[in-house]
Formats: sequence, C-alpha cells, structure tokens
Amino acid sequence: MKKTFFVFAAVAVMLCFTGCASSGVERVSADTVMDLSGYWNDTDVRIVADSLVDECVNAPAISNYIKTNQKFPVVIVGTFSNDSDEHIDTSILTKKFESALINSGKVDFVASADQRAEIREERVEQQEWASEESAKRLANETAADFMLVGSVKTIVDAAGDTSTRTYFVYAELIDVETNRKLWVGDNSEIKKVIKRSNVRG
Repeated sequence: MKKTFFVFAAVAVMLCFTGCASSGVERVSADTVMDLSGYWNDTDVRIVADSLVDECVNAPAISNYIKTNQKFPVVIVGTFSNDSDEHIDTSILTKKFESALINSGKVDFVASADQRAEIREERVEQQEWASEESAKRLANETAADFMLVGSVKTIVDAAGDTSTRTYFVYAELIDVETNRKLWVGDNSEIKKVIKRSNVRG
C-alpha cells in the first residue's frame, strides 16, 4: 500500500516539473513590436498617440493662441470612445495622449474630471481642518481652454483564413468656450494582415 502511494507521489512530482518546464517567460524591451493576436496592442497605442499629438501641438490653433495670449493654452483630454469591433481600453490611449501633450512643452494641463472631484473634496476639507494660512482657496481653479476628444474605429475584411484589420483613430481639439473645432487629426497607419491556421491539435 505504502509502495503504491510513493509511486503515485513520484509520478505526480514528475508531472509537475514537466508542466513547469514547458512554460517560460522572456523579458523584452517596452518598445519591442510584438503582434501575437493581431488585435490592438501597446505598440499601436504608442504609434498613434505620438503621431497625433505631434500634429496637434504643431497645429496653427496652438501657435496662434500662444502668439495672441503670450502663454500656453490649458488643455484637458476628454473621452476617447471605442467604436471598434473589439475590446479596447481607451483609458490607456487617453493617458498616453496626456503624457505626450505634457511632454511636448507646448501646452499646459489641468486635472481630469475624476481627479478634479477628488481634489475639490480635499479643498473643502481643508476649509475646516487645515490652518487658515495653508488652506487652499475655493473657486480658484485654472480652467481649460481646449479639450481633446476622439474615437477608435475599425474596418475588418476577411476571406477564408486571412483577414485584415485597419484601425482609424480620430482626435479633435475643441475650444471649451465656443465649441469650435480648432484641429482634427486622424491616424490610419495601423493595418494588420492576420492568417489563421486551419490545423487543429
């Protein structure tokens, strides 16, 4: 009985080590281009955000504002909607746009709507609990001049085991006071050909 138990235990341990040996992890650089599924990925976010932000900060609307007002416009990133046929976390794209805009050195930035709500709550609490000298004033926020909004769309074409996925990312810079669209950009550089194997294991 004991001998049988030890045999089963040894086999279980061997299977465990065999299973562990069949998997592996490889670290790669964050800017490495990898397409495993053919769907939207981190490389696509980087390409789209970098190109569209570069267009946006060099648009005449930005340079005209700086020239007229002798200061950088204050920008906020609004909603980027996912109008594609797949799940895309557009909050990652939004954060990438924020980072690229701030780092461009051509605009100033204010907190997002969610962040403002939390910060306002902090200011209200300061009125009661902080010293008069250190408490921050209410109704003294810096307002945004422009808002950047956009969307992600896809066109899929398929024949047999081959399909193509083309991503269209649109961005619009809008004057908060007048609702005028000051700049519209689009990126359709992301196009992928995907071939599915018919061989089943």
